[in-house]
Amino acid sequence: MSSAFTKEQDDDNPREDLPDRPISPHRNLVTPEGLQQIEAELARLHAEIDRATAQEDKHALALAQRDLRYWMARRASAEVIHPIADHSHVRFGHHVVVELDDGERRRFKLVGEDEADPAKGLIPYVAPLAVALMGKSVGDKAEVIHHSARIVEIA
Repeated sequence: MSSAFTKEQDDDNPREDLPDRPISPHRNLVTPEGLQQIEAELARLHAEIDRATAQEDKHALALAQRDLRYWMARRASAEVIHPIADHSHVRFGHHVVVELDDGERRRFKLVGEDEADPAKGLIPYVAPLAVALMGKSVGDKAEVIHHSARIVEIA
């Protein structure tokens, strides 16, 4: 292969040209807790960059810098939505309890995309489940987890 098509390096370490993390095209709605999570992640990444720089760990530095760019963009676009006291309809930030056809109850909270943790019942407001619940009232039915479910509580 011609040397014109190779990239020379000064050292023995591989280059760390990492692509940026993709940013969602949706509005960056966050709960107050979600904003705190973003702030904590920014602080953690600044400390990680300092540590990686001190240890001359280029791979860790590249990862931390990439993640820092992501979280700085998410912080800059964050729209904090404070809880809405009116629980007559499902809205962002609300907890929703649904009852499936078999009587099983499931509890969800509609949160921002970066806050989501389905194992903990935190679902992003843009997920199909959240979209199915949004705007509905207690007693309304929605398609939830491939079942018809009735909303029994909004908190």
